[in-house]
Amino acid sequence: MKDERASTRVALLGLGAMGLPMATWLAQHFEVDVYDPDPSRIELAAKAGVHPADTAAAACRHADVAVISVRTADQMQHVLFGAGEVQGIAQALRPGAAVVMTSTVGADAVRHAAEELRPFSIGLVDAPVSGGSVRAASGDLLVMVGASREHLEVTRPVLDLLGSTVYVVGSEPGDGQTMKTVNQLLCGVHTAAAAEALALAHSLGLDLERCLQILQSGAAASFMLADRGPRMIAQLRSEPVELRSRTDVMAKDMGIVQGLCQTSGVLSPVAEAAYGKFRAAVRAGMAEQDDSSITIMQAPITTPTGGPSPDDATPT
Repeated sequence: MKDERASTRVALLGLGAMGLPMATWLAQHFEVDVYDPDPSRIELAAKAGVHPADTAAAACRHADVAVISVRTADQMQHVLFGAGEVQGIAQALRPGAAVVMTSTVGADAVRHAAEELRPFSIGLVDAPVSGGSVRAASGDLLVMVGASREHLEVTRPVLDLLGSTVYVVGSEPGDGQTMKTVNQLLCGVHTAAAAEALALAHSLGLDLERCLQILQSGAAASFMLADRGPRMIAQLRSEPVELRSRTDVMAKDMGIVQGLCQTSGVLSPVAEAAYGKFRAAVRAGMAEQDDSSITIMQAPITTPTGGPSPDDATPT
């Protein structure tokens, strides 16, 4: 049942791994209009009680808040401002409405988009989320917000439903992206480390479910290990894996991490190594697979007879 007190009408653009569960959750509380270029995703959303639209602009005609959930900065620009004969949502939203950007696209891209929206009298709330698709489906995300007080007030009912934890980290668009980039450094490194640990356990013949249980009971525990671990185990056994977080998305995020580290003059060899793993997976044709697929790229290291011992080996 929708909250009778909630008069805000929401449009959600992008029904991927995060957008679809966010839309279905919000539809329990608001009237929600959605659009995605993939008809199958719109069909899934419609079954959950949202209102499908033929275009992104059409989804926004009555919206107070437009939530964007896309993979890249280019996709964000296309949704906002269109291209050629395709109208963007900036032309469809009423003055005074606000856009909530939930994806990780980098601080510069969001700042630029906010400036481009000013002539339309539309605010941009920089609100990247973290927590995965399961938590998105129950409004249990972490939301990192960069926004003015004015635009935060317009979008607060939506933000408070998307996230169980909402941190306002700054007053300008881009501030949320900066915090999310730090978050993604750890997420990418933790995922890569979890893949290596479980690949090692598999090569040693350990019971993988038992191994995961033990690791999560001690100091080695992490959210990424708990979330990706079961899917990594399935990958190692060549079993089917549900797509929850695409490999190319993590590769893109880690590229943003590396760019910010270089700009800031911060050495990040661990993050760079993790970035390399995700890029290698993309090159190997795993871009659209779940990012747990990097587990199967961990080849066992063997020492030829008469060769150097592991302690004497020189890293390359």
